[in-house]
Amino acid sequence: MFKRKCKITFIAHGSTIYSEDNRLTDKLDYPPLNENGELELEKIVDFIKKRGLKTNKIYASPALVTVQSAEILADELKQDFETLPDLYNRKCGIWSGLSFSQIEKKYPDMLEQLHQNPLGFCPENGETIHDFNERIEKNINEIIEKNLRGRVIIVTHPSIIQSAIKSALNIPAENQYKIYIRPASATQISYYEDWASLIYSGYKPL
Repeated sequence: MFKRKCKITFIAHGSTIYSEDNRLTDKLDYPPLNENGELELEKIVDFIKKRGLKTNKIYASPALVTVQSAEILADELKQDFETLPDLYNRKCGIWSGLSFSQIEKKYPDMLEQLHQNPLGFCPENGETIHDFNERIEKNINEIIEKNLRGRVIIVTHPSIIQSAIKSALNIPAENQYKIYIRPASATQISYYEDWASLIYSGYKPL
């Protein structure tokens, strides 16, 4: 019960032009890291190196910004990384590229549907939170089984880290977006046979 199966350090990708407005996106090819995002990644790499975090494997979500972030990390750690095609951001459909203030103006009825039914709501061409969480949990479980007793880094999106914390701590899905994950921050979870422990969340070096 207390023998650890895997320790995963999740790294949120660096800032983009969408970060300041908290715009939603499910695009794989846009936006890229901006200059601030690159500087943020250098700090998180320095944090990992100073802590001496041993890493058996580095994975990345398939979006341009996560791959760029993983390239910076892997280059500094002198390791390769593997891109996971199914570890993509939540599909937000017609909301992609919009902030919530823009959604409120453009799609007020749909936003009200989200408030009324957060678990079942799905924007046009999007993905429900249930389907998203199920997909992410499946991917993380596969990573754990491939890296038993290992230490892994996953470079990914804040929403995926929120989903991982939700699953690890059995947080209600309607509350997972209350977990604040900043760009270029680190979150660590230790996984055991029947439970998981959140070591730290959303840590961002100064």
